[in-house]
Amino acid sequence: MNFNMKILIKTLIISFLTVSFSNAENKLSLYTGMFDFSDDGKRANLFGAEYKNFNASKDIFLGNVQPVTGAMITADDAIYIYTGYQLTQKSNSTTFSPSFAVGYYDEGDGKDLGHEIEFKTQIQILFEISSNSELGISYNHISNASLGDKNPGANSYMFNFIKKF
Repeated sequence: MNFNMKILIKTLIISFLTVSFSNAENKLSLYTGMFDFSDDGKRANLFGAEYKNFNASKDIFLGNVQPVTGAMITADDAIYIYTGYQLTQKSNSTTFSPSFAVGYYDEGDGKDLGHEIEFKTQIQILFEISSNSELGISYNHISNASLGDKNPGANSYMFNFIKKF
């Protein structure tokens, strides 16, 4: 990654988090799982965190839309930093949340996904365990949408713990 791209990414993340943390209701999701579980040669454990800003949300006919920003790292030192939106649909103590994000990917010693810009689509199911905590599972696909010469993509699953603060 060149120096200008690093400055741009850091500036965007700091700006987003500064605006987001000024609001009262926020959620932090910590997750762990398997990066690219469908590729025998490049599987790797992953760990990540995602910030969800519910005060910046908007109700639409499909549910509630809110911004999400996150980062993950794999055991092979691949990193992915992203921002996007999720749609939340809640029924009793269960929440279903599809999301879409765009971000920067650095392969480290892991899988070459073909480009630095990657798109993440994800589905997540959460179960409320208290008034301010949830447990869940999620699945995502990361792909460069053919921006690069190759586009192998990566499929991952994660176990999530979400805390409201």
